Amino acid sequence: MKPGRSLLLALLRLLAISACLGSGMAVADEYSEVGQMLRAGRLTEAQTRVDRALAAKPRDPQMRYFKGVIQRESGQSAEALATFTKLTEDYPELPEPYNSLAVIHAAQGEFDKARVALEMAIRANPGYATAHENLGDIHARLAQQAYCKALQLDATNSSVRSRLAALGASCP
Repeated sequence: MKPGRSLLLALLRLLAISACLGSGMAVADEYSEVGQMLRAGRLTEAQTRVDRALAAKPRDPQMRYFKGVIQRESGQSAEALATFTKLTEDYPELPEPYNSLAVIHAAQGEFDKARVALEMAIRANPGYATAHENLGDIHARLAQQAYCKALQLDATNSSVRSRLAALGASCP
């Protein structure tokens, strides 16, 4: 994708979110504050702020995303999956919820589901580097699984051992 086009798409996405939320620095400041709370591990405080914002604007995609992050970080994987899935249904053009779904699926060992979610993130935004990186990680895990299965079936296969070593992986 051309650099100018990805910038244009990012700007359009921001404009769309602003239209849904109403514009103003207060909204940007609120997002920034919640983001800082999350980075600092202040989940309870962030949850309170997100709940208050969603009570006023229930369709706010950024606050809904933060809600999913809080759920995931709090160990509420099922709830986070539901939150991110609903976000992908309501805002299929946003890649971040797909990436977050992939993170949860990968943590649960569901690498095929993670791969599909990351492919959707990349379809939504081909310039989303994080999704490309995570997809590479998933492909490496899938390759490891396949190589380990191959070694179970033929333990003498030195070619498979070399490929597994190239990944920096081993079989359980």
